[in-house]
Amino acid sequence: RYLEVVKTMKNITKQKFDFVLLQFLSSYYQLCSVNANFLFFHRLTAFVLRAFSKAQSFIYIDPEKLEQSKTWLIQNQQKTGCFLQSGKLFNNRMKGGVSDEVTLSAYITTAFLEMKMASDDSVVKQSLSCLKEFVNDFSNTYTTALLAYVFTLAGDMETRAHLLQHLDSVAIKDGGFIHWSQTATEKSASLSVEISSYVLLAKLSASHTTEDRGYASGIVRTDLAQRKRHTFCSSTVTVQSPSGQLVFDVHPGNKLLYQEKMLQDVTGKYSLEVKGSACASVQISQYYNIPPPPDATTMSVEVLTGYDSSHRPPKVTLMLSSQYNGKEGNTNMVILDIALLSGFIPDLQSLLNVFLQLEYALLVDRVEHKNNHVIVYLQGLTKGLPVNHSLVLLQQVPVQNLKPAVIALYDYYQPSNSSYREHILTQSNLDKQ
Repeated sequence: RYLEVVKTMKNITKQKFDFVLLQFLSSYYQLCSVNANFLFFHRLTAFVLRAFSKAQSFIYIDPEKLEQSKTWLIQNQQKTGCFLQSGKLFNNRMKGGVSDEVTLSAYITTAFLEMKMASDDSVVKQSLSCLKEFVNDFSNTYTTALLAYVFTLAGDMETRAHLLQHLDSVAIKDGGFIHWSQTATEKSASLSVEISSYVLLAKLSASHTTEDRGYASGIVRTDLAQRKRHTFCSSTVTVQSPSGQLVFDVHPGNKLLYQEKMLQDVTGKYSLEVKGSACASVQISQYYNIPPPPDATTMSVEVLTGYDSSHRPPKVTLMLSSQYNGKEGNTNMVILDIALLSGFIPDLQSLLNVFLQLEYALLVDRVEHKNNHVIVYLQGLTKGLPVNHSLVLLQQVPVQNLKPAVIALYDYYQPSNSSYREHILTQSNLDKQ
């Protein structure tokens, strides 16, 4: 939409966007159940409904899928008008870390109103009536900002003004910059952007004055200040390295094209030179092997390895224990990434058993085997409660001088919160073959 407004959407650019959108749609349809609710990230049904309804003006979206998702959400409306919470908020830093019926109901109502459902529609009307009971509860800044946007879309200017007045009183203002945080101690940049974005939408989605536009520019200025740390304006980018120069040209015909070149000699000093008036983002990546880093204090993964040479083919059994000991009561979605030993493949029945292992089965959303890794998606870990799994590996090809493989446990949304362990067969075990 932005490219169309600034009149820079060319035919070739639109073709590229259509291709990307098709890939995006394909990945989401794979997660969609027969009822058009999204089970893998169950709570995202409303988000997908919003995104797909907006994408309709650019690419074909099956209207039956949209209607099914809408119907499924409506079926979860309670007599109070608010919506029944089902599933789990996978990222506890999204939506203000709030996982309650008020926030969920506000989000679903936003989706319906953005789809042009009338504010006097019975479903929307009941939801707004329920939400209005909470407009004086200012305990959560994220929810207040979201409600301000909801009542703006609904055309309830009195409630909108009431909410915006409170938000202005708690805004963090520094010169011409304006933003919000959930609490005085909360420093999450992503959460601040979410809150500020809903205030911005509330300000600009109704008739607005010059004063409103000035206020909105203060919010936008804060966001731009954060983005500038990662952006370079240029039409030619030159990287000077010990092995010579690498030159990248950026022009209207290739501005959306990802360009990459390899540096042959990575030692020494580098310099970056940019010229022109176009805009480009520059990143230099270095890949190398490192030992597993020290564990974070909040995550831990332990592994015990058993080897059975009498089995044909020989097999290794990994006994895994994952645990969280952080400040929160539970985590976001957690990934258990098991790198396989060279020459080994996972036993298919063992992969299936990861879903079925007693009390831990409900925690497992998905198991993948790709690129010599077994990846287990866990809904989350509860503080202090270990989660145990076992995995059987079958030796397909004998390998001499077998090297360790790494098992990683990390927060899906905050990968830096992680733990690593190596697993390896000792030479004495291998000699028994």
